[in-house]
Amino acid sequence: MSTANVDAQELAKFSELAHRWWDPESEFRPLHQINPLRLDWIDGLSTLAGKQVLDVGCGGGILAESMAARAQRVTGIDLAARPLGVARLHALEAGVGNVDYREIAAEALAAEAPATFDVVTCMEMLEHVPDPASTVRACAALVKPGGWVFFSTLNRNPKSFLFAIVGAEYVLRLLPRGTHEYARFIRPSELSRFARDAGLELQAMKGMEYNPLTRRYWLSADTSVNYLVACRRAV
Repeated sequence: MSTANVDAQELAKFSELAHRWWDPESEFRPLHQINPLRLDWIDGLSTLAGKQVLDVGCGGGILAESMAARAQRVTGIDLAARPLGVARLHALEAGVGNVDYREIAAEALAAEAPATFDVVTCMEMLEHVPDPASTVRACAALVKPGGWVFFSTLNRNPKSFLFAIVGAEYVLRLLPRGTHEYARFIRPSELSRFARDAGLELQAMKGMEYNPLTRRYWLSADTSVNYLVACRRAV
């Protein structure tokens, strides 16, 4: 597997905002708001207690640190050094001792430590790499047989363009302009194929919706914009 599945511009984009990662009123506010929904959905299916967990594309550590409160140990990996530094500092300040962070590609870690983790998460990352199928294969290689792999990304259709780019970045300004590139959005059928080809079995899929008036997110059956996928590696 390639170890160069990275877009330098994407790394730079998130590195520039690294110091604001843990500010719940910053550009990362949506991540803070959806984190409890993601965490409970992951835990409800995989039961994090006592598990070795890997968060691929962990950024500043919002999900990784929250999973560490429930799991035995969490490893977060990313290729952006500045967000990783923020993640390490926040964990230290919060006294979270069972999470650690590494600057390494998923493909490289898969070659180094295959079938190591009980649960692997890869949230809001696939739409930011040149070859998302490669990331999916790496996640499948990293999880133990019978283990769980979770993905979240954005669907590719006119509605998702209107909501996720025009609405979120330009009208509501929930995200910085240029956060997403529509051509990199991934249809559920495409992600399902990547997963099957990597030896993963689809277990569940949920959509995530947002009401701009109440500023509330919730999980639903509508996968037309944001969606989450749960898979298991065959035993």
